[in-house]
Amino acid sequence: MRISKTVTVAGLLLVSLLGASAAQADDMLGSYVARMSERDHQASDGYALDSAAQIVRQDRANWHKFHRRDRDDQGDEWFESNDQRADLQRMLGRPGAMSASTKRAIVNGEPLIQVDVYENSVRVSILED
Repeated sequence: MRISKTVTVAGLLLVSLLGASAAQADDMLGSYVARMSERDHQASDGYALDSAAQIVRQDRANWHKFHRRDRDDQGDEWFESNDQRADLQRMLGRPGAMSASTKRAIVNGEPLIQVDVYENSVRVSILED
């Protein structure tokens, strides 16, 4: 019985360490701040965007491709191309990238957001609603 508990504890420790190691592999690359203005709520061809991920992606297209920048917007070095912005939108769709309240604030308003960029993920938070 004692060996079994020791093996179980050792196994749990190993799993815990492996999980921590995997989490650390997603190193932070940096952050940027952007205002989700009315212009970010519309696609390049004029139709209304209906998801927070689309709006954040459009903000980066407006910054890099169309040079339509809001006063509060900052640049970034990660989402310059259309393919990189498609990756951004995919990462924004993953669990943990944005809370439900953050998504609502982006879709229904013009909040100031911070986007934390990691090697394999992004996280969005509201700085000012």
